[in-house]
Amino acid sequence: MEQPIAVTMGDPAGIGPEIVAKVIDAHADEPLVAVGHVRAITDLNLELSHPVRAVSEPSQWRPGSISVIEPSVPYRAPRIGVAGAAGGALALAYLDAAIALARDERVGAMVTAPISKEAVNLAGVPFTGHTEHIAAAFGARGRERMLLVTERLRIVHVTTHQALASVSAALTRERVLETIRVAHRAAVMLGDERRRVAVAGFNPHAGEGGLFGEEEQRAIGPAVAAARGEGIDASGPWPPDTVFARAFAGEFDIVVAMYHDQGHIPAKLLGIELGVNVTLGLPIVRTSVDHGTAYDIAGRGIARTESLERALAVARRMALRRTAAAG
Repeated sequence: MEQPIAVTMGDPAGIGPEIVAKVIDAHADEPLVAVGHVRAITDLNLELSHPVRAVSEPSQWRPGSISVIEPSVPYRAPRIGVAGAAGGALALAYLDAAIALARDERVGAMVTAPISKEAVNLAGVPFTGHTEHIAAAFGARGRERMLLVTERLRIVHVTTHQALASVSAALTRERVLETIRVAHRAAVMLGDERRRVAVAGFNPHAGEGGLFGEEEQRAIGPAVAAARGEGIDASGPWPPDTVFARAFAGEFDIVVAMYHDQGHIPAKLLGIELGVNVTLGLPIVRTSVDHGTAYDIAGRGIARTESLERALAVARRMALRRTAAAG
């Protein structure tokens, strides 16, 4: 049997337990284990086709049920629909339990349901996001990169959760080059045959030859040239206002964006529920939904599962090709 995939429940005050239960229920014959508390699901009184049961190891998964690995912390029912310390603490416990399974190679990949940064911080833990926390746990902080995957657009970010005023200084030749390399490996893992990497500029018109900024000439252009010297089909820097449309039309397979919103806006314009968030640069495949906790509809049984379904599909695809990409 292939290694199970761990699916965290995210913040139990949000829609995480609901969408995780629904998706695993629909794929009860596939090796999937939820990481959270059984009560986080059963308290919702969902109409499920398969029983929910606690297991202590991923290897105890059996078809025809929703297997749940519970963390050592006790379950304290959070207030549904509200960002609070109880939900934040449990969300972090679920995440850390899944990380432990991945670190011990007891699961083949991690898929994460939405978590609230506010709730985790209310629990007394400084937290800037899934990506940074997971990278730190694997000793990969600074090497992690965020990849957004939609049906027709893939975007890797050079920088993510930092103030826009600090991005220019973070755009070094080395960091941009490593992001291009990571984007190329991601294209391999996603099954792209041509692996054409387009690199966005930072400034309007990609700097217009230095007229609107020096980042393209100082860091981005030299990184593209170095990547091409390594045999990567990289091009750019391209004007940011057109490169994503060109990729969407099929001219490129993956785009390297310079900062968070530069990459997130075009991806989310296609539909938040259709996106998948992937953390690159780790020894494990990790994907996530690209939407939030949706506190406003939590506990009502109406949450949609499309993004989690896509995150699971991408995790499967990338896990199968991870060895080839590493080579």
